[in-house]
This record gives sequence, C-alpha cells and structure tokens, in this order.
Amino acid sequence: SERYSFSLTTFSPSGKLVQIEYALQAVASGAPSVGIKAVNGVVLATEKKNKSILFEDHSTYKIEQITKNIGMVYSGMGPDYRLLVRRARKMAQDYYLMYHENIPTGQLVYKVGQVMQEYTQSGGVRPFGVSLLICGWDEPGKPLLFQCDPSGAYFAWKATAMGKNNVNGKTFLEKRYSEDLELEDAVHTAILTLKEGFEGQMTEDNIEIGICNDDGFRRLTPQEVKDYLANI
Repeated sequence: SERYSFSLTTFSPSGKLVQIEYALQAVASGAPSVGIKAVNGVVLATEKKNKSILFEDHSTYKIEQITKNIGMVYSGMGPDYRLLVRRARKMAQDYYLMYHENIPTGQLVYKVGQVMQEYTQSGGVRPFGVSLLICGWDEPGKPLLFQCDPSGAYFAWKATAMGKNNVNGKTFLEKRYSEDLELEDAVHTAILTLKEGFEGQMTEDNIEIGICNDDGFRRLTPQEVKDYLANI
C-alpha cells in the first residue's frame, strides 16, 4: 500500500484511501474525549494535559461553544480543530441570518461533516486530524450527541469515547450506561471513563467538562470540576 499513500485522492488497489486511515490514527493517539447523553442533557469531557508545569492553566480551551445550545470537543490535532470551530460558528450564524432561528444540531453536524469530506476529495489538501463530539439540545427532552470523523462520516451516539484508550473507554461505557441516566450521574460516569486510562492525578486543571441541557451549553468552571472530582 506504500505506493498509494502519496496522494490523498488516489484509491489503493484494496479500495482504501490510506490518508484517511492515517488521519484516524492521529485521532486514536490524541487525548481522550468522552460524550454521554443523559435524559436531561449531554456531557462532554476531555483530558487536557499540559506539556510542562510552566504552562498557564486555562489559557486555551478544548471544549468550545458553537451556539447557545451546541457544544463541541475533539480528539486529535488542536490546530485543525480551531479551524473547524470557526467554520462551525460561521455556518451556524449563516443559518440564523437566513432563517431567524437557531440551527438544529443535526444540521450543523451535517454541515461540519461536509467540510471534512471536502478535505478528502480536493487537491493539495490533507484530511483533518480530528474527530469531533458535538452535543446539542434542540427542544425540551431531546438531548443529542454526534461524532464526526476525518472522512466526513458522522453518527449519533448514546455514549462514546475517542482518542487514546478509546476501546477501553467504550467497553467501560457499555457496562455503565443506562437509558435513564441523569445529567449529574452522567458527569460522574464521564469522569470515571476518563480515569480508565489516566496517568497521574486528575485535577480541575487537566480535565475539561461541558454540559448541555435546557439552559443551553456551557463549560464548567475549574471550581465546579473540582467539586465533581471531590465527590468521586
């Protein structure tokens, strides 16, 4: 397959686009992220390890708000994610200008997937090195959680894990997940899922949590995260 990996837009004889598989490899070696859907909301959580103790904590974020009621997190390459966040926010605003209502989560996921797909079929570009978890709350009682991959494929999940150790994370979630999970419990389960492969001490400085419910989407403050960690 080495002969065919030079160009993104060239199929290998086995019918694969190898560069996309390599992009998924980049995602699988990125920091873990978890998404869990509860009856009354959705939670996103991710590990955020700083390379050095000299880093300024909380200067950049991995969990980002796209609209009032949609939030996003990634596993993989940070710089690629920034571009997708910017595009997602713009597409959401374009929708609002056109229709004077907030973009439904499913539509936004579809549009982001379209952007990612373009980068698998255009000359001179490479696929995004990120998978996204997008959560939203469109109408009362309808929490949503989607994953979007470098290929442009997207799927809806009840709960999932991406990044390093995602296989163990998913197995853990399969054991722990129940249909009638409350948001509070979902936050705890998300933290425990991240703990599965966590090296060192988990603190409010090296994980990030976002919740989405009928009040919209928000990122938890370090103090709130600290309180959740204390309860575990």
